Amino acid sequence: MNLSPENLARHELIGLQMQVERSCNPDITGLSGQIVDETRNTFLLDAGHKVLRIPKMNTSFIFTLPDGQRVRVAGSVLVSQPENRISKRMQRTRWKL
Repeated sequence: MNLSPENLARHELIGLQMQVERSCNPDITGLSGQIVDETRNTFLLDAGHKVLRIPKMNTSFIFTLPDGQRVRVAGSVLVSQPENRISKRMQRTRWKL
């Protein structure tokens, strides 16, 4: 299955470029970098000068796919252990930018 905006949440996200679009924490809004690890509730983001832990809940992300497409995803859709999220059925709550 190729990575596309429709199936982004069911794929491995480590290695993708990500930008924090909105967050309840204004200090992380606008941060961008490459995802280096993922837990149930957070992403580890390599923001160039340091690795930051970004919460998924109450945050909106923009992912850049390998083909250059940008996809907005609500973090609440991604709250799950990565191995469980990949195998479960997802509702369509993502939008292509």
